[in-house]
Amino acid sequence: MERRDVLKTMAIAGLAAGAGGTGARAQSTGQTFVLVHGAWHGGWCWSRVADRLRAAGHRVFTPTQTGLGERKHLLSKDITLDTFTKDITKVIEAEELTNIVLVGHSFGGLTISGVADVMPERIRHLVYLDSLVVEGGKSPFDSLPPEVAAARKKAAEESSGGLSLPAPPPSAFAVSDANDAEWLKRRLTPHPLGTYTSKQNIKGPVGNNLPRTYIHCTNPSYLATQASRDFVKAQQGWRWAEIATGHDAMVTAPDELSRLLIGVSG
Repeated sequence: MERRDVLKTMAIAGLAAGAGGTGARAQSTGQTFVLVHGAWHGGWCWSRVADRLRAAGHRVFTPTQTGLGERKHLLSKDITLDTFTKDITKVIEAEELTNIVLVGHSFGGLTISGVADVMPERIRHLVYLDSLVVEGGKSPFDSLPPEVAAARKKAAEESSGGLSLPAPPPSAFAVSDANDAEWLKRRLTPHPLGTYTSKQNIKGPVGNNLPRTYIHCTNPSYLATQASRDFVKAQQGWRWAEIATGHDAMVTAPDELSRLLIGVSG
């Protein structure tokens, strides 16, 4: 990766924070964010970040993908990565959104890659937040460490006959605060297995040559996305940022993450 493509956290935060609140807000007002959650989560997980972005004058949408969160009653074996892509493209179409900063956390990175392939003209910047990155024609299980993929397949079979992956404990996402952990424990839901076994249906490269940034959550690093980070670092055209928190940055570091997102496409 070229040095000029490396975008460090402090530099991005500086763009957002500026020398004072008023000037920084005027510079960045009016952005439209679509925040896509990861596995086992729902749109609810973005509430802290969404509140901060809206308070700064931005439009924010936090859709929940089929079979998860408040849509858990729709869980079925028919849900694939294409389903998740349609979930988000339909929101963008229905809300008539353009010039979007499209953010995908963890498994949500696969979704935003799908959306970028279908409607690149609607997107201003892609942000992969500690995300899985899968090339076209491959499945998410292809990009996970073999032992992680095997363990998840076994858990799905034992818990639901292969319908879904049971939610892990909040500690798996490095959420240690007792109140935050209890919040996640109440809200996390089983994740449709079909999205892990289906192929990433994109025609072009990951990100479709749009402006794009990968944000690595470094404290601690999330094992399941290591191969994705290695892939991104080997590519041209990606910006890179880091945030010193665990995998669920929207829960554990909403202030810093919000500043990052405001500045990343500036």
